[in-house]
Amino acid sequence: MAVQFCTYSCVNWIRTLPYVRAWVSAYGDRGLVVVGAHAPEFAFERELEGVRRAMGEMGVEHPIVLDNEYAIWRAFDNHYWPALYLVDGDGGLRYEHFGEGAYGETEAAIRQLLGAEGEPVRVEATGIEAAADWDTLGSPETYLGAARGEGRGGEGAEGLALNEWALDGKWTVEEEAAVLDAAAGSIAYRFQARDVNLVLTPTTPGADVRFTVLLDGQPPGDAHGIDVNPLGVGTVSEPRLYQLVRQPGAVSEHTFEITFLDPGVRAYVFTFG
Repeated sequence: MAVQFCTYSCVNWIRTLPYVRAWVSAYGDRGLVVVGAHAPEFAFERELEGVRRAMGEMGVEHPIVLDNEYAIWRAFDNHYWPALYLVDGDGGLRYEHFGEGAYGETEAAIRQLLGAEGEPVRVEATGIEAAADWDTLGSPETYLGAARGEGRGGEGAEGLALNEWALDGKWTVEEEAAVLDAAAGSIAYRFQARDVNLVLTPTTPGADVRFTVLLDGQPPGDAHGIDVNPLGVGTVSEPRLYQLVRQPGAVSEHTFEITFLDPGVRAYVFTFG
């Protein structure tokens, strides 16, 4: 059995999914059982229907167990999203890996445990599931809530140093997130990465919050993410990770800015790729 700890807005877990799906397909009939232990990082990830929706949209077909009270997490003495543990038929822990990567090593451990022969799986990850461009990545995961928020600069996009961010408009900074109280409000970030992702939720379930994205003061064009068009226009319609920038060429420092045209949005954490 493989037990993988996950939380559905985590880009690091999302980028493991092509491999986990491939292992389920290749080794499911040879005895591999994969179970996801969904231990929520944010309060909105505790809701059953939200987890079901997210897993359906991501094509996750293996069982997912809600670990809202972290009972499974504590039983494994786990500390990471994602984390994968291989357990043999007697309940013995045979392998563990934390974070992304080591896919060949993990698959080799699966094959050894099952006694499986033949060629390893071939995976081509695309879209938001594509691996980060680690060689050019120069910006860290950055939380916007009071509990873990770091790197906040002044007001607005001007004068930010690398990995500084700023709020402009009427915001309330809660423990987990920054909440926009009145339109229009913006978040700016000086970053170095191929991708810019941001976890967002509407404060009113079912509401749509319109936004625009600028890169160095201009619409992103070919550098738009999957949740934004080339003009930089997008909508927050459900709680999840939104990919806002994917640069097609050389990676260097840029200033990202997102402006929400409607109130009622929570912004949790920037991640990069």
